[in-house]
Amino acid sequence: MTEYVSTTPGLYPLPDWAKDDLSDLKGHQKHDLVSGDEGDAITAAYDAAREEVIEVQQDAGLDRIVEGQLRWDDMLAHPLAVHDAVETRGIVRYYDNNNFYREPVVEGELGFSGDVASELESAAELTDELQAVLPGPYSLADLATDDHYGDEAEFLDAIADFLASEVEAFPAHETLFLLEPSLVENAPGDGQDERASEAIDRVANATDADVVVQPYWGALEEKVYAHLLDADIDAVGFDFVANQDDNVYNIQEYGATDDAALGLADGQNTLVEDPEAIRDRVDWVHGQLQVTEFETMYLTTNTETFYLPYGKYVEKLEVLAEAADLAEVTAA
Repeated sequence: MTEYVSTTPGLYPLPDWAKDDLSDLKGHQKHDLVSGDEGDAITAAYDAAREEVIEVQQDAGLDRIVEGQLRWDDMLAHPLAVHDAVETRGIVRYYDNNNFYREPVVEGELGFSGDVASELESAAELTDELQAVLPGPYSLADLATDDHYGDEAEFLDAIADFLASEVEAFPAHETLFLLEPSLVENAPGDGQDERASEAIDRVANATDADVVVQPYWGALEEKVYAHLLDADIDAVGFDFVANQDDNVYNIQEYGATDDAALGLADGQNTLVEDPEAIRDRVDWVHGQLQVTEFETMYLTTNTETFYLPYGKYVEKLEVLAEAADLAEVTAA
């Protein structure tokens, strides 16, 4: 019987009080953004905000608890933006939406950093159901600029090795989500699609936890999806908010991993779904696949939720937790 696990891809909005406090503490200029060496007052504000978002998830009843990535000024680019071998330059658009990030330019060897591990160490003190979140290697390489390695394949390998070294330093965690929107937004071509899968495989092999690769903002191209299934991962994520038909087609045509993550709640829309509606969408997916039954289905928002007002994001968490409970009852 399928197990239903409620979770999210992380990257939460800051609590309103923390947004105000950190605005006063940090300022608004480029040199005021997170660099990895924040002072005590800023660190204390982030610590308190982390405790709050973890408590919110626990109160909502989520099965997996994320750290929240509240320090991440640069969304997916953060692990590079705070690295000593990286210079952050001008502001560039984050894909085709109205968010921006500092361009991370890699100027030296990408050795171990430990920045994300330190965040997770703090989170691990507050929960036993920890889920780690990182950008996937293909998306991180796609968002960055290489001024050191000089070769696209070598650069992707270096990014994968860097992320793998970070994962090896993580505290015990139940699940690792690798966020890979670039697999949809800037799909790898022939040859590059296989290298992307191999890079993901390298990061996934750095942990004993269950690994979920979460693309979003659409469906993967067929060859990209087929190659992704070759990686040693436990689950692929499907954005059923942005594209139902092509995601179902990929599963029907090429099969799937034993587990799957279903992006069924909209991480960017303030409209709060009904838990029964989410449960019905789960049933719809089962009906479309007919003979395919997953061992675990992660019920999640399709994207990160930092786009949402704080109150709406909290409501989305509660909906996902209730929907997973409803799905378990229906399955039983």
